[in-house]
Amino acid sequence: MALLWLITLLWAFSFSLIGEYLAGQVDAYVAVTSRMALALLIFLPFWRRINWRLAVTLMLIGAVEIGIMYLFLYQSYQYLKVPELLLFTIFTPIYISLFSDIFARRLPKHFWAPALLAVAGAAVIRWTDLSNDYWRGFLLIQAANACFAFGQVWYRHLNQNINIPHKTRFAWFFFGALCITLLATTMLGDTNKLPSTPTQFSVLLWLGIVASGLGYLGWSYGSTKVSAQQLAVMNNMLIPAGILVNVVIWQGQADWGRLAIGSLFILAALTLSRKAVHQS
Repeated sequence: MALLWLITLLWAFSFSLIGEYLAGQVDAYVAVTSRMALALLIFLPFWRRINWRLAVTLMLIGAVEIGIMYLFLYQSYQYLKVPELLLFTIFTPIYISLFSDIFARRLPKHFWAPALLAVAGAAVIRWTDLSNDYWRGFLLIQAANACFAFGQVWYRHLNQNINIPHKTRFAWFFFGALCITLLATTMLGDTNKLPSTPTQFSVLLWLGIVASGLGYLGWSYGSTKVSAQQLAVMNNMLIPAGILVNVVIWQGQADWGRLAIGSLFILAALTLSRKAVHQS
């Protein structure tokens, strides 16, 4: 669990870095592909040949969890305001619970309660008025949430059946993600909005090597050490963590009352998930 908390803090910084230094300045597809390429580079020394079925599976997990997820996510920016987008990400724990049920072929007692409580807490923090035309964006962000959740649960399930170092797995994982994002950049990217300043290059290096490479490795490894209930709840801890980082470092605005109440909901969900009898 400590590893998931560490990655949560790491990603909380990353959201603000993207918003402050990349959003609207560097093409989104170029930025995502750069992150995947840099992440792949740090795992290439650990690449080795493995069973082709396993290699394809790991590539598919990476393509879905990161590659396709980012494609849906960045498309949703066309239809949603940022507060709306953040609001709609609160449903990720529900998808993790759903896919965990599917993989385990069961519905454990109390399994949905922590996920629903985590969603309620995040909603308290991030609820805002919705625009009149948001349904397309809502569906896109739900597709992104579902891809991210499915990839996490699939990786946990796969981990039970293989005995290969995580660093080797992630060479194949990021290769799959890079294939998807590179194709999208070729088709949809804007080469007129490439990174051009030392700050932008530095942020991309951080996002690619640390946030994406080490971050997803740590998160995926950590996900295999906790229950599916705890994993579902931890997905929404990014919301209060991201707000705190933005306020403290970049002087953003926050409703402290709602933040406190919502965070208590999420912490209660985490406590409930630890007490759940069944593990996935």
